[in-house]
Amino acid sequence: MNADAKKTVLRMIPYGIYILTADDGKGSVAAATVNWVTQSAFAPPLVVVGVKTDSGAYQTVKAAGTFALNMLGKDHKGLAFAFFKPAVLADGKLSGQTFRKGSTGAPILDAAPGAVECRVTSIVEQGDHHVVVGEVVEAHLHKPPTGRADAAILEMRDLGDNVFYGG
Repeated sequence: MNADAKKTVLRMIPYGIYILTADDGKGSVAAATVNWVTQSAFAPPLVVVGVKTDSGAYQTVKAAGTFALNMLGKDHKGLAFAFFKPAVLADGKLSGQTFRKGSTGAPILDAAPGAVECRVTSIVEQGDHHVVVGEVVEAHLHKPPTGRADAAILEMRDLGDNVFYGG
């Protein structure tokens, strides 16, 4: 296989940018910028997310059995970059961001225009990112978008010419 062609073609898949959060209830709180996300079913509503297996976020999601996906708007580039590194819980903030605990215990970022809380239904353990399947059990809409909801989401291409993931 031509490695350059593979990388380029896989980077043609559009990616939204989200902050995955979880709290295992035993002192481990995690948050990470993720982009391998999609809805996979209507009934029940399911989402899937690829989570790096050697990350603290993966360990916390697996232990908690729940997680939240915080949606980012076009004006949240700084927030996306803030969670590219391991999250820090200090002074009641998560990496400097205010939040509240959702019904699952997962942090819901106040700055996010919306979020879904999910109960983990299964994990596909293959590759360097495992696929976590979550059933949506709660939805939060802090700021309704104007126009199409999918046009309001921060996308990988919005982060600049040097930010790629995939390939």
